[in-house]
Amino acid sequence: MKPTIAKTMKHSTKVMGAVVISTALMAGCSAPPAAQPNAADTQNQVKTVKTAPIAKQSIGDPIEQVADVISSIQLDITTKAGGDVQEILKKRGDMVEKGDVIFRMDPTDVLLQKEKAQISLRSGEAQLIKAREELANSKQELRNGIAKLEASVNETEKSYNKMRNDYDLGLVTEFQLEQMETQLNNLKLDLENSRQKLHTLENTNQLSQLEQVLETSSVTLRELDRTLENMEVKASVSGVLTDLPIEVGMTLPAGFRAAQVQQLDPIKIKAELTEDAAKLVRGKTELSFYVPGVVDKTQAKISYLADVMSSETRSYTLELEVPNADRKLKPGMKAQVLLTDEQEQVVVAIPTASIVREAGETYVFVLNGDTAERRKVQLGRMQDIYQEVISGVSEGEQLVVSGQHQLKDQEKVQVSQ
Repeated sequence: MKPTIAKTMKHSTKVMGAVVISTALMAGCSAPPAAQPNAADTQNQVKTVKTAPIAKQSIGDPIEQVADVISSIQLDITTKAGGDVQEILKKRGDMVEKGDVIFRMDPTDVLLQKEKAQISLRSGEAQLIKAREELANSKQELRNGIAKLEASVNETEKSYNKMRNDYDLGLVTEFQLEQMETQLNNLKLDLENSRQKLHTLENTNQLSQLEQVLETSSVTLRELDRTLENMEVKASVSGVLTDLPIEVGMTLPAGFRAAQVQQLDPIKIKAELTEDAAKLVRGKTELSFYVPGVVDKTQAKISYLADVMSSETRSYTLELEVPNADRKLKPGMKAQVLLTDEQEQVVVAIPTASIVREAGETYVFVLNGDTAERRKVQLGRMQDIYQEVISGVSEGEQLVVSGQHQLKDQEKVQVSQ
């Protein structure tokens, strides 16, 4: 009985399994097939992007450069004449004006030399006056002598001509005629010699040696007057006396470096710039600067900007010239020079997230109608999430700010609302 029941249950299970399989097969055959994606539709699908207008904004605070306050001139004052220091009127650290006497040297020796030169000059002048008088007298004597000789020649010629007539008439001898002719020739020769002497005196400076001595004495006297002036050593510029290595009684030679004056009005502000910093300054005539706690922001004239980088510092020297009548600025202070102003910091800038980087180059996508154009851009400074664009795009253009990494140049897109 039991085997029959088991056999019957096994047969029933097989029948039910067959029915289930048959039902599934029928359902599969009668159901419609699932839709397959179309490759062409997928390729022509328009991508969606987000855009934003390109605008100007501040990229940061003005760029500053640390600089040194220095004197505009550091001038050594040297002695132009030697002597003993007699009196010192200034001390180190004093403010001096141009022409102020810093110290004096003893003028006694120079005064004695001047007195000798004056005596020599007066003596030379007296000798020259006497020589001129003698020369004038000599010339007058020659003129008088010439006049007498000219008269004698005229009278002798008349006598000679009359004697020739008498000789022709036989009234005088040949010897008498020859004597008269000899006398006439001698008078003419004396007249010519006198004329030559007068010509020589009138056209030759017989007093040149005396005049030269007198001129030398005069020059010596002027030199001594100049030396006396140099006994007072004066400041050649206005400024602060920073060095004075002398004492009363010291004997100083000519050319001795006796003092140094640093000119403080105007004063200079000097900075060393990198090549990029120098580019920000070129073409400008003025820059702003300030000294914290001393001078508020002030404009100053650019007096020098090197065209060539220094081989030693590898930088470009910048110098500003600043009026400093109140002496607020002093050598040794540190100043802050503004290489740019507030307006120069307002530039065309884009979000850094919109930039596409590829093979070392930087690009962005700009919407032109419904087309995304790829633009190569040159970037500058950064501020937070924005970066300056130097070239490649313009203010007001629509920049793709989302979805740009999946785009190709000149691809059609739609803008997300």
